[in-house]
Amino acid sequence: MGLHRFLALFSAFGFISVHAASEELQKGNADPCAVIGGKKWVAPADVRACFSSFKVDPAIKSNILEVVSKTLAFHTSVNYEIRAPEPFSQFVHEDLFKDIARITETKYPSDYDLHVDVSRTLKRLNDGHCVWINACYDSLFLNFLPIPLTLLTEKDGSQNVHIVPEAFQVASAEFADEISVWQDALPGKLKGKLESLSGAKVLSINGRPPFDAVNANALITGSFQGLGTRQNAFFSSYTRSTTNFSYSMGNFAQQSLPLADSVNLVIQRVNQTKPDVITLPYRSRINPVTVPFNSSATYRANNCVAVDGTNGVDLHASGLAPSAAAKFQQAPASPSKKHLLNVMLDTTPLSDVVLPPGLQPTAPALNGSFPAGTFYLQKDGKTGILALGSFSGADFDVMQSGLLEGLLTLKEIGATQLIVDVTNNGGGFICIAHWLHRIIIGPKSTTVPQAGLDTKARDGPLARQIVQQITDKNLDPDQELLYNPLNWNNANGIQFPATDNWLLPPVNTQINGHADAFSQRLGQECQPFTATPPDVALFDPSKVVIVSNGRCASSCSLFSITMSKEDGVKTVVVGGKKDVQQEYCGTVGGQSTDYSTIDTEIKTAQLKNSSLAPPDLLVNGVQGITWRLGFAIDAPTQPEEWQDHPADLNLPLTPDLVNNPVAIWETVAAKLLV
Repeated sequence: MGLHRFLALFSAFGFISVHAASEELQKGNADPCAVIGGKKWVAPADVRACFSSFKVDPAIKSNILEVVSKTLAFHTSVNYEIRAPEPFSQFVHEDLFKDIARITETKYPSDYDLHVDVSRTLKRLNDGHCVWINACYDSLFLNFLPIPLTLLTEKDGSQNVHIVPEAFQVASAEFADEISVWQDALPGKLKGKLESLSGAKVLSINGRPPFDAVNANALITGSFQGLGTRQNAFFSSYTRSTTNFSYSMGNFAQQSLPLADSVNLVIQRVNQTKPDVITLPYRSRINPVTVPFNSSATYRANNCVAVDGTNGVDLHASGLAPSAAAKFQQAPASPSKKHLLNVMLDTTPLSDVVLPPGLQPTAPALNGSFPAGTFYLQKDGKTGILALGSFSGADFDVMQSGLLEGLLTLKEIGATQLIVDVTNNGGGFICIAHWLHRIIIGPKSTTVPQAGLDTKARDGPLARQIVQQITDKNLDPDQELLYNPLNWNNANGIQFPATDNWLLPPVNTQINGHADAFSQRLGQECQPFTATPPDVALFDPSKVVIVSNGRCASSCSLFSITMSKEDGVKTVVVGGKKDVQQEYCGTVGGQSTDYSTIDTEIKTAQLKNSSLAPPDLLVNGVQGITWRLGFAIDAPTQPEEWQDHPADLNLPLTPDLVNNPVAIWETVAAKLLV
């Protein structure tokens, strides 16, 4: 779908409403970016006016498309995603190179329009590893509403969209300096009574049934193959962050681009019989990481050009810079480069909105808890909880030792069953996923020597040349490069020799009518672990449940899939439309990376002058890729990426469960751990 078709569809559901810009702009201010410069809160129309004021630079356009195109040579799923196998063929059918050719020939009214088209094109892959992000636009300002939504199931089984019960509590805490704008926008007797909207049933959104808006968003949100998971992105949710439980506003109440100016709702407030009609404006808040600007020139110079980490480096000439992708990874940043990552990217950064105090767990965190993972014992005295918001963090060793200590602590104080809550877990360290599986389940054929998935890498000409340069010239003595054969084992778990080009011979195949090539099968990569795992299982797999809202990806998927398919651990998805299958995970991959990392491989291998190599990126952008694919458990010659992952239980949300982790854990324990 092209940009203009997308905008037409999105407009049909009311998310594009071109209101007048600010008075200053209407008076003909010559610099639209100066209008929003230095301000914390602005109108979305004014952000759009700034963004849209820049014409397309043909050289910049060509540079972006060349970098994206040539980086895709390392992305494993390009040809799979032309038409994904069932059950996802309806949802993943994007031919990137056809669309890149279309974008090349398309004339755009502004650079912003070009960006939206490139971004949406990559998002149609529904692959959270392979996205295009430009920090010149994405999340420079965030669009907010004070009324996040949820999908509630009534006693009779019917489902309705509601404003969350905690809406005013969240909004008044997070948006204290802007709440009066929304209070004053309410009509008549509702003016100043924003709190009375909390819990209201939503009868229509912009004149249409609420789920029309949900499904319109599911078409463009990307990240996950499963329709149910993309629908769930519309609604609010929670996750364990590095300091507490954080609150995700959902795609309705938070947008990474200034797409909407306002929303019109028909609602039925709690304990009211008559509906109310309200219109609330979106408000754009500057992202704290945005570099300050006061004019169009400083906006572009400070936020739109390449920065340290945008492009790779020759490791022989300089140290490895942090990748520009880090701030968009859906996991806490890690300074470690030696531990491989499989982690989602998103145009929206990790949320720092705090889950309201009344919804935060009050039980003391147990020994072993670390920033992104917390252990609790439920009041029944037998149900242990691991709330794990990420498989990544500042310190791999702390995370590894903490997981073991926390599980042992639970056992010592009487826990006989375990709930692992991975809601909104975007992945992280691959070997932490393997480690957690191994220490929970114990040593057996499903965990030793491989507690994860065998994998394969894309095997293109430039990739083969990188390996050959490394092996012929000993260019990577410290084993810092992905393509160094010493970093990998063959299918039998035997390390490749330093002189072995492990990409030769390629495994040639046909995918969706296109010739493709992959590496030989790669075996286990994490064992022996750097710490000693226990020699017995810590929990019986029949007494373990994995809980999420379906938004579990990357290393979280690797953990959940192997636990479920190999060891029979039960899975639960909380919320979701009951007539849509809920997948307990998605966006599997096997390892993710990005253009900057691949560029470092190319430069260090002295191949930057190759016609196959992408040029240095001129803009402040990130191109993500899936660098390895995991082989499926039930179909060993196919990727796990395209297998079905239906939850064992879809737990409907009721008012007492919405964004309430403890209530959810108690309900899950009662249903599955009796």
